[in-house]
Amino acid sequence: MDKQIINTSTAPAPIGPYNQAVKSGNLLFISGQIALIPGTELLNNESIAAETHQVMKNLESILTAEGIDFSHILKTTIYLSGMEHFAEVNVVYGQYFSSEYPARETVAVKGLPRNVNVEISMIAAI
Repeated sequence: MDKQIINTSTAPAPIGPYNQAVKSGNLLFISGQIALIPGTELLNNESIAAETHQVMKNLESILTAEGIDFSHILKTTIYLSGMEHFAEVNVVYGQYFSSEYPARETVAVKGLPRNVNVEISMIAAI
């Protein structure tokens, strides 16, 4: 199996036994990102919009490290602490894509790492 581990200092370091992303063939699997500010242990969570923007910036840093952007995203998974955040997260998320949106599911979960409200993972084509 063709497998390459991807980690960049411009995105938050993993907080567990995983990598920021794994590349296999022409696919990039990006681990779920939360609103950690790269290089710190701090969260950008003053609002759900700020939290979502930070998550998207963290994802963008990983994409950029691989020389691609959001236009390469095939699928995303959005995890929310509650569906009451759906509309606001959806607005921020939509700002990072053109009209060719990726496939996606959004689910509410009982809890997320560091008690954040949003976590997003992605699969991209390289």
